[in-house]
Amino acid sequence: MLSTIQGATDVYLIPGDPVEQVRAPEVFNLIFRTLGINAVLVPVHVAARDIEAFVRTAFLAKNIKGMFLAIPHKSLVMGLLSHCNDQGRVAGAVNGIRRNPDGTLDGGLFDGKGFVSALDYFSVAYAGKKVLILGAGGGASAIAASLAVLESSGGQAPAEVALYDPVPGKAQAVAEHIASAAQAKNTRVFAAGSSDPAGYDVVVNASPLGLQSGDPLPCDVSRLEPHAAVVDILMKNQPTPLVRAVRARQLVAQPGFEMLIQQAPDYLEFFGYADAAQTVRQDATFIREYLYPAAMAGEIRRPAARANVPASGAGETRPAAR
Repeated sequence: MLSTIQGATDVYLIPGDPVEQVRAPEVFNLIFRTLGINAVLVPVHVAARDIEAFVRTAFLAKNIKGMFLAIPHKSLVMGLLSHCNDQGRVAGAVNGIRRNPDGTLDGGLFDGKGFVSALDYFSVAYAGKKVLILGAGGGASAIAASLAVLESSGGQAPAEVALYDPVPGKAQAVAEHIASAAQAKNTRVFAAGSSDPAGYDVVVNASPLGLQSGDPLPCDVSRLEPHAAVVDILMKNQPTPLVRAVRARQLVAQPGFEMLIQQAPDYLEFFGYADAAQTVRQDATFIREYLYPAAMAGEIRRPAARANVPASGAGETRPAAR
């Protein structure tokens, strides 16, 4: 287990604006320490107007091996990339960048896949369902793209994916971009006229509402359908007011931790840590034990009847100690 930064330490950065809310440094530095990887992930506060210049300049340092991206930068770096994965191409955003030996930059988007794996982990059905995504930023775009486009080929796509954002035209632009993807054959993707959750089977809070004390709820919880499930992807202040309000109605509401946990192996593989990725896929319990607050400690392990994790997800069967 490495506990100090050394001259040979690989450095990863996570720029955001703001950046105080990000939990990825805690999670990945925990992974690096636990698995003996000589690397560190450092948060950096970078304004949106400066992100392109920052990325170009930071990668001049040879020991900076990659970047994770927080809001609002996920869609602002696309012009710097020589290549990105299918998820990034469809969503128009990435949350990881790595430098190739020739100096070019590759991007990857893992939010959406992580979210879909989280739905599977929580046994939240989405195939043929109606999904409302509150927000239209990089995370919301990734979720919509994965549900509507990348799941469509496997027959698991929702019937509808609606996006709502209070900024005029923002949700419409995202919806049109995703709906135009060639693979989007089975799902209607559109901009919702309001945040009203009535009529939807799955509601996702991908907005910043809940990060600050005093924020209003992102939707009217009293309007949720009796069978609806809610996922709040915020990593801070869990259980959020939204999660608490939904659970007070005896409805399913899940925190955002699992979205990050489920995409951790994909990040690790993207940055060249294949063995570490496989270890986390086998058992991510140590990450859950770190992230889940005391009020949610009973949720770290699921009941045995729901413990079937997809092979691509992060599981719960603890491997032998390393």
